[in-house]
Amino acid sequence: MASSSNKRPGRILLAACGLLSAMLLPSAGWSQISEAAPFVSVTVNSAADGPAQPNDRLTLREAIEITNGTLPVSALSEAEQQLVIAQAERSEIRFNLPAGQTAIELQTLLPALTQPGLTVDATTQPGYEPGQSATAEIEIPVPVVVLRPAEGQELFRGLTVSADNITIRGFNLYGFNASREITNATPPADIFISHRPVPLNRATELPFAGDRRSDLPPTGIVIEQNWLGLTATESLPPVPSGFGIVVFDSTGTTISRNRIEYHNGSGVITGRQADNLEVVENILVGNGLAGMPDAIRLDGSVRNGLISSNLICGNDGSGIFLFKPDGAVTISDNDIRFNGQRLRRAAVYLMGSDHRVINNRITNQKGSGVVVTAYGRGPNTQSLNNLIVDNAFENLEGLSIDLNTRRDRAPQDFQRGDGLNPLRNSRNRRQDTGNGAVNAPQFASTDFFIINNTAVLQGKADPNTEIHLYRVSNESEPYGPLSAVVEKTTADSEGNFEFVVSSAIAGERFSAIATDARYGTSEPALNTSVRSPLEDGSEATLSTENIAPEKLENLSQCTTRPEPPTTSVPPTPPPTLPNIPELIQLEVPRNVHFGLDQDFISPESAAVLDQIIEVLKAYPNIVVDLHGHTDSRASVAYNQDLARRRADNTRRYLLSQGIGAERITLRSFGETQLLVEETDIVNFARNRRVEFVFTDLQGADITFFNQEEDLQLER
Repeated sequence: MASSSNKRPGRILLAACGLLSAMLLPSAGWSQISEAAPFVSVTVNSAADGPAQPNDRLTLREAIEITNGTLPVSALSEAEQQLVIAQAERSEIRFNLPAGQTAIELQTLLPALTQPGLTVDATTQPGYEPGQSATAEIEIPVPVVVLRPAEGQELFRGLTVSADNITIRGFNLYGFNASREITNATPPADIFISHRPVPLNRATELPFAGDRRSDLPPTGIVIEQNWLGLTATESLPPVPSGFGIVVFDSTGTTISRNRIEYHNGSGVITGRQADNLEVVENILVGNGLAGMPDAIRLDGSVRNGLISSNLICGNDGSGIFLFKPDGAVTISDNDIRFNGQRLRRAAVYLMGSDHRVINNRITNQKGSGVVVTAYGRGPNTQSLNNLIVDNAFENLEGLSIDLNTRRDRAPQDFQRGDGLNPLRNSRNRRQDTGNGAVNAPQFASTDFFIINNTAVLQGKADPNTEIHLYRVSNESEPYGPLSAVVEKTTADSEGNFEFVVSSAIAGERFSAIATDARYGTSEPALNTSVRSPLEDGSEATLSTENIAPEKLENLSQCTTRPEPPTTSVPPTPPPTLPNIPELIQLEVPRNVHFGLDQDFISPESAAVLDQIIEVLKAYPNIVVDLHGHTDSRASVAYNQDLARRRADNTRRYLLSQGIGAERITLRSFGETQLLVEETDIVNFARNRRVEFVFTDLQGADITFFNQEEDLQLER
C-alpha cells in the first residue's frame, strides 16, 4: 500500500463491462496531479454546508474539493461515492437537490475552482425550465439553485474561478459582501475571477503574474445564464452583494445572458487584466446602489474587449465607464437607458484611444450620451481616434457626444462632460482635448428651404472628414440629440460638405457629426431645420405626426414580461392597467420627514411611503425624482451629504418594495431650498424632508399633496 500510494495515478480507463457508475477514483497523490488528473461528474444532492464528512449527502463544497483534488473519493461514504462518476473529458458538477431545498446557504467561503475544464452547471437541477424567461428583452431562464450566505454570515464571495476553461451556469447568487472589512479586502463579488486565489486581505502580497506557466491568468472562462444580485422573486435582497462579476485577472472571459442587478457596486468590473473580455446579451439593472455606481466599469488591461447587445438600464452612474484602460474596446448594439439615477454621469464614459461606440441606443440619461476625455500627461493619455457613429440618442441631460478637455477637472466634468467646445484654435487643443478636439460641423444656415420636395444642406467641417447627418426629434435642444442617421458624405479638401435630402418635411431638424480618421468623432453641430416657402411668401409649418416614427419612445420600465405562447385556445388577456386620464388627481402624499440629524425611515414615514408605492405600482408610467432637504443647521457640506443620504434611504425603501430603479432619480439640495422660515421646532421639522417630484411619461398632469403625519419634532 505504501508503494502504490507514491505512484502517480493515470487517467481512469473504462472497464470493458461498462460498470462506470461503480468505479472509484484513485485518491493517492491526487492534489499533485495536473495534466494526468482524472475527469469526473459529481452530483450534488444536498443544500447543506459545512466540513466534509462521510454520510449520504454530497454538498457543493465537497464537490468542489473532489474536483480540485483536495478531497479523496475514498474519504466519502459508499452512498456518496455512487455520485462520483469518471468522465472521458472535462469535469462537471451537477445538481439533484430535493424539491423545496434548493437554496445553498454557505457558512464559510467556498474553495476556489481550480481544476481546468470544470463546468458547474445548475441548469441540471430538476425543475429548471430552459424555455421560461421572466424577461422579454433578453431571454434568461429563471434559476432554481440559489447560492447565498447563511443568515448572520458575512461572506465576500460566492464562487472564485482560478483555472482555464471553467464554466458557471444557471445559478442565482446574491448577498456576498462584508462591510466591516471592505477597505482591507479585494472586491466582494458574486463571482470573482483571478489567475490564482487572491487573498482577501490587501496587505498580503498578491501572486506573481509573469511568464511562469503556473502564474498565467486563466483563459476561456464562461459565465452564463445566471441571476446575480437579485432574489428568485426579482427583488432587492436584504444584503446586496458588493459587485456582480469581478474579472480581476483573466484573458478570454465571456459573460453572456446573465441578469446582473441590485449590487452596491458595479455589475461587471475589471481589475489588473481582462483582455479579450466579452460582455454580451446581459441585463444590467439597478447597480451601483452604494458604491462604484457604473453598471460596467473597465480598468486595467482590456485589449480587444467587446460589450455588445446588452440591456443596461436604471443604474446609478454610467452604463459603461472606461477608467484609464490599457487597450481598446468595442461597444455596440446596446440598449442603454435611464442611467445616472443617483450620480449624474454620461451613459458611456471613455478614457483611452481607439474605442468603437457603434449602433447603440442611448436614451433618458441623467448626463451626456458619450463622453471622451483626455487625462494626465503623456502619449497614452490623449484619448484619440474614438469612433462614435450610427448611435441613436434621445432625452439626454447633456450633449450626445462631449469631448472633454483635461483642464476641466471638476468631478462633474469627468463624469458628465464639460459641454460644447469652441472651435479649435491651436495645436494645444489637439493635445488637451478628447479625440484631438475634432471640430463639430457647421451648417451654412440655421435653416434651409425645400425646393421640389428636396432640401440641400451645406456646411463646413475639418477637411476630408466623414460627415454623418442626423435627424433631431427634440425641438427644445439646440445641439441634437442625434436621433437617427439620415445620410453620410465626406468633406472636401477645403472642408465643404453638402447633403441632398429628398422627401424633406417642413420643420424637420437636423444635426451632424464629423469623424477624422486620425482623431475620431466630433461633438454635434448646432441644429438646422428645413422649411417650405408658400406662394404668398409665408412658410409651411411642421406636422409632428409626419416624423413621429423616428422619435424614440420613453420607456419607464427596464424589463417586461414575455408574451404568452400562442395556443389554439385564446389566452386569458392580461389584466389591464388603470386608464390614465389627462389630469390625475390623487389623494396621495408627496413627501416624508426625518428627525434631527437622522437619515433613516421612521415607521410613520414607512406608512406614508406605502401609500406612494401603491400609486407607483398602479401607474407604471409615473417616474419620480427624490429631492433630499435639510434644515439650515450644520455646515453646507454636511447638509448636502445628509440630504443625499435621506433621498438614498427613501429610494432603498422603494426598491425593497419592488419599484424599479429606472423610475427613481436622486437629487440633493441640502439647506438651499427651505420650505418654510425656521421660526420654531415645527418649521425646522417641516424642512427636514424628502420631496417626491412626479412625472407621467404619457404627458398627463399630476396633482399630489404635502402631508405632515410623520413630522418628527426634536426634543
